[in-house]
Amino acid sequence: MLEEEQKYEVDDTFVLPDLSASAPTGGRVRALPPLTLVARHLDTVDLRLARAGAALRHRDGDELPWTVKLPTGTPGVRHEISRPGPAGQPPPELVELVTALHRGAPLAPVAVVRTVRHAHEVCAEDGTVLAEVVDDRVRVLDDAGATTGAFREVEAELKAGDRDLLGRVGEVLRDAGARAGAFTPKHVRALGAAARAEPDLVPPGGLADDPSAGAVVTEAVRKEVRRLLTHDPLVRLRGSTEGGDSPVHQMRVACRRLRSDLRTFRPLVRRNWARPLRDELRWLARVLGEARDAEVLRDRLRRTATADPLSPLDMDAVGRLDDALAQRQRRALAAIDEALRSPRYLALVDALVLAARAPRLTRRAATPAARTLPKLVARPWRQLTGPDGVDGLDPLAPDDRWHAVRKEGKQARYAVTAVLPAVGRDARRLARTLARVQDVLGEHQDAAVAAETWLLLAAERPDDHEVAVTAGRLAERERDTVHRMRARFPDAWHRATRRRQTRWLP
Repeated sequence: MLEEEQKYEVDDTFVLPDLSASAPTGGRVRALPPLTLVARHLDTVDLRLARAGAALRHRDGDELPWTVKLPTGTPGVRHEISRPGPAGQPPPELVELVTALHRGAPLAPVAVVRTVRHAHEVCAEDGTVLAEVVDDRVRVLDDAGATTGAFREVEAELKAGDRDLLGRVGEVLRDAGARAGAFTPKHVRALGAAARAEPDLVPPGGLADDPSAGAVVTEAVRKEVRRLLTHDPLVRLRGSTEGGDSPVHQMRVACRRLRSDLRTFRPLVRRNWARPLRDELRWLARVLGEARDAEVLRDRLRRTATADPLSPLDMDAVGRLDDALAQRQRRALAAIDEALRSPRYLALVDALVLAARAPRLTRRAATPAARTLPKLVARPWRQLTGPDGVDGLDPLAPDDRWHAVRKEGKQARYAVTAVLPAVGRDARRLARTLARVQDVLGEHQDAAVAAETWLLLAAERPDDHEVAVTAGRLAERERDTVHRMRARFPDAWHRATRRRQTRWLP
């Protein structure tokens, strides 16, 4: 679940105000009995979790005492996952959720935080808790239980309410003298400066004017490494990302973009460094790909089956096809779990963190990006436009030939996207139109694969005549989509190849 809260700094003279003004019409504020909470935080010896904004703790008295908190990139908003388990023995599932942060290093207790909490719930008229405001007096304890530090803070956490309510609560608190502070978790404050140091995973930092080619490469690598490792715990949780994309899809895209960037920027990165990294990313992308393919096919099955309400299909037969895909998906997800628990994956994560910190660049990477990068992008562009690409594409060519052009188009699009910061508006236009080309070619490929899949699944059930008929009708609809995408392709390609979008390419 997502936890969204705001923190406020207060001193010992602060008096929590009446929060009734923030409640909706008919609502009320309910005071809860004081609580004493003792939380024991685990981390690596060099505080990798805390420096990344994450936490793994055990808190006495909670129904689910073990909790992992993961940053989302938005201050004050974190993923919170809680599980049962005895003190001193963190659940393996939670330890795995922070694999990309601890990278196999041992976890041990690093901080004990004792909090005396006075909580107030802001409720709707029907009693629904919309927000919770807590006044926390915090003590940091050493191994012997002695106090080594103390502070006080107020938190406003969103429950069933909206952000406007959180804003009204904040107004009341600020009027009473609370100061909106930076979002710093309690255990980070307790651990001090070492917990506020830079995280191991260096985030994208933006580019200066007229960057070097190497700076653009570094920024591209950091962006995709961050995408991959951020989605690692969400893949393990079988969660979803904002916008509906699955974490498996996002992680696979990161693998593909990283491999593509290392290929495009080949003259700028050291071969003996990039090649093994690309090989390992290919392995991970392949593992993720099987689950993603099943996911896409299941979604497509539902959409294709209901695409024509005037010509309904046998939905029981559709359900049996979906059951077969669901089994395939479960096997693929189990393979992902096994891969993410492997020493091979841990080694890849370590390599990616190092890659984001300092990619191994060649001397040529020191040259100006605006001069060097267009020449590198021109290679995949020529491959896409040449006789082995679109120029040699017969409208009646087999599906595999169209798929090969799709892969060349994806490589070109990734290359153009990677150099956007250095090239600017013309590259942005080309990236947008290439995205539309990819939409057409992607829909073509998905339909072609789906048509073949429906027939293969039916062949696995030779005695199920309803499935055979339904699969045949589904395949006809998919082949119709293939024909429509082939007809739509020339216009999409024409828009992508306008001179004003490609004039920057040598």
